[in-house]
Amino acid sequence: MTLTELKYIIAVARERHFGRAAESCFISQPSLSVAVRKLEEELGVHIFERRSQEVSLTPVGENIVEQAQKVLEEVRRIEELAIQGKDPLCGPLRLGAIFTISPYLMPGLVHKMLQLAPKMPLILSENYTANLLEQLRSGEIDVAIMALPITEPGLMFMPLYDEDFVVAVPHDHPWAERSEIHRDEVRSGKLLLLGKGHCLRDQILEACPESIPRKNGATTLQRTVEGSSLLTIHHMVAQGLGITVLPSSALKETNGDELIKAIPFEKPAPTRRVIIAWRKSFNRMPAIETIKKAVNSLNLEGCKTLNLPPVSSVSSVN
Repeated sequence: MTLTELKYIIAVARERHFGRAAESCFISQPSLSVAVRKLEEELGVHIFERRSQEVSLTPVGENIVEQAQKVLEEVRRIEELAIQGKDPLCGPLRLGAIFTISPYLMPGLVHKMLQLAPKMPLILSENYTANLLEQLRSGEIDVAIMALPITEPGLMFMPLYDEDFVVAVPHDHPWAERSEIHRDEVRSGKLLLLGKGHCLRDQILEACPESIPRKNGATTLQRTVEGSSLLTIHHMVAQGLGITVLPSSALKETNGDELIKAIPFEKPAPTRRVIIAWRKSFNRMPAIETIKKAVNSLNLEGCKTLNLPPVSSVSSVN
């Protein structure tokens, strides 16, 4: 049994097709098929059910592939330890971020990290909070930038900054000339929100309660419109389809747009706390400290940087 053979069976399990798996491994299909068959003969079991149109895992094959993934992850860990033992800021860092942070933070962060840690390229990904937590747990990513609350066990996190929310309205909206908005007013009209799965949606609904209780359990959510991204919602607000609540860092999209007016909340304004999270077993603390240093240097609009120590994800920090 070799590590190469384990890579091959993982590729076949992922692609459910020997041809596509061979392409992803940069070898010929016959060579991959021979290697997989050799491993099955050595183990004395069938890992895959081969049909004319698809390939599927046998029950024992599922367990073998799962263990193979763990083995390869540990091998990568050994390689990383060797590199990082010489220099924690040497070698790629797999960094994930939620959709409502990445577009506004990453451009400046990437440029700053090239200055602070040129030997540590960032392998970036965007996803929902739940998916990033799963990727952290499985080792697919090293660290993730997201917003509290986080209660996933086995993780550590360090606060990066607190970010104010603001109200965005069309330029001809009755509120456009106001200097501030009370949070209880926001859900009195048509509110544009991100779809379910975005933690920002839940944070906005929690921060902006309904000022008038509805009969029969009805809520103003029945009059909302959902968008797939903050940029999409930005365009809908510009067309007069409703109002929305944005994190302050997203205001760069409204700058120069005469069709939208951003208005602050009455103090104390609702906020979200942005953190960087990692597995407790991840030992490249200098890398995390460097990311924090880079973020602190960016001076994001409406964001207050924090200098707090790392804490366990099951702790309450707000």
